Amino acid sequence: MNNTSFADAVLVILGHGTDLNEQSATPVFQHAAELRRRKIFGAVREAFWKQEPQIKEVLAGIFAPRVFIAPLFISEGYFAGELIPQELGFDASRITHHALAAPQRGAGGPRITCYCKPVGTHEHMTQVILSRAAGITRHFPFPRAPKPTETTLFIAGHGTGKSAQSRQSIERQVELIRARSIYADVQAVFLEETPRIADCHLLAGTRYCVMVPFFISDGLHVVEDIPVLLGEAEGVVKARHAAGLPTWRNPTEKHGKLFWYSSSVGTDPGLAEVILERVLEASRMEDGR
Repeated sequence: MNNTSFADAVLVILGHGTDLNEQSATPVFQHAAELRRRKIFGAVREAFWKQEPQIKEVLAGIFAPRVFIAPLFISEGYFAGELIPQELGFDASRITHHALAAPQRGAGGPRITCYCKPVGTHEHMTQVILSRAAGITRHFPFPRAPKPTETTLFIAGHGTGKSAQSRQSIERQVELIRARSIYADVQAVFLEETPRIADCHLLAGTRYCVMVPFFISDGLHVVEDIPVLLGEAEGVVKARHAAGLPTWRNPTEKHGKLFWYSSSVGTDPGLAEVILERVLEASRMEDGR
């Protein structure tokens, strides 16, 4: 992480959180533990918007002169790009290419708080997606691991009518990966917008398909909703989930296509490096570089 010192700073990894599914919080604790182990920051804290420990309470208990808030979100959508920064007291009109920064008063007095850009919009997410896609076929090579040139790669997102920004990070990744000419085709599909995940078999021009969910956690959308949309029986999916079993068996044939389905990008170990990159960007802005 070059020679920048963060010994006087606290890193807060911020997740959405939910009381409906404990898996939602897993990536926040996973990456916080890894970055804490590296001893780069004075402290690393976990925080959430929708569950405990909540972000405002965490910030209120920090004494450090510098705080970096790293949103573990996929896009600069409604929550990460509008609601949360406004609720935390940031002036959206002062946003830069890399972060929001503001002098604030913390438990130990005045401090500089930087609200970093979401991890999901970072350029390094391209490699995270490719790693997920290659890893799942390599781990389950039955009847054989398909060549990328005979495979359609689907990047699955949530999508929402509340913010156009929600789908842009996924569509950008589709463009970047298509430009590399690794896969026969690369397409974005969504839960709540078109093109729909349920139409993958119609969209794919190849027999072999790999789907990478562009979500932060392996929550209910990833482990239940998407497998059902891909063609697995809802009762079977729920029974597997309740038993602690994988809800999708790799590969599975549906509608004449052979599908491999990976874990979410947010649980990939590479996210720790993306978080660090976001902090570096914010620190350069803070220093006026």
